[in-house]
Amino acid sequence: MAQGVSSAPLAAPAHDLSLMGLFLQADWVVKAVMIALLLASVYVWAIAFEKFTALKRAKREADDFEDRFWRGGSLDELYRAQGDNPAHPMASVFVVGMREWHASTAAGTGAMMVAGTRERVERAMAVTIQREMERLEKRMTFLASTGSAAPFVGLFGTVWGIMNSFAAIAGMQNTSLAVVAPGIAEALFATAIGLVAAIPAVLIYNMLASQMGKFAGRMEGFASEFGAILARQTEAAAANAPRAAAAE
Repeated sequence: MAQGVSSAPLAAPAHDLSLMGLFLQADWVVKAVMIALLLASVYVWAIAFEKFTALKRAKREADDFEDRFWRGGSLDELYRAQGDNPAHPMASVFVVGMREWHASTAAGTGAMMVAGTRERVERAMAVTIQREMERLEKRMTFLASTGSAAPFVGLFGTVWGIMNSFAAIAGMQNTSLAVVAPGIAEALFATAIGLVAAIPAVLIYNMLASQMGKFAGRMEGFASEFGAILARQTEAAAANAPRAAAAE
């Protein structure tokens, strides 16, 4: 009797489907995408640590400075204590305002000088707030860019990996899932790494943007109150100037 011959599919080569295995077996383009996304993710967390630490320190120093400011002491003494290079943003706004006020009132105390003094002081403090916020917001653009671009970079790696999987199907003439699964897994791994980089970047950016916006509003409020104090002192000096001249 003729013995029937049964056919069985050839065993597919074994693939390591662990995370490290997927990375090592990936195409060089997919590997480059994965490495770039991993580096971006590390840099995102480094920026987050630096910014949250800087904001916490700036808030603590602002609390201490405002306590001293509203304690009712001499503004000139506080100005001299801060020096020419203050160590935190709130003190910088105060020092610039006092410096501009001294420079403006030294020229006289006429009505036109009073109006010009207030305008120059407010402008100087506004410029300082903008400069200090630009320093605090440095590298925030990278967070926004990573949050928006990382998924698409990962998608590029996914598309490239799937193209390789279809090329493997054509080369082996075998549509078995065991043939295409490793390539598809490598491709999807690139998308996953893109999301790992993008999601924290978006969340961290939103948190930092909210806190920095509140801190900027706090400095603007201080500048407004401080400007009003300086304006009252300037107006008082202008009102007393004729009396002093008449007494002489």
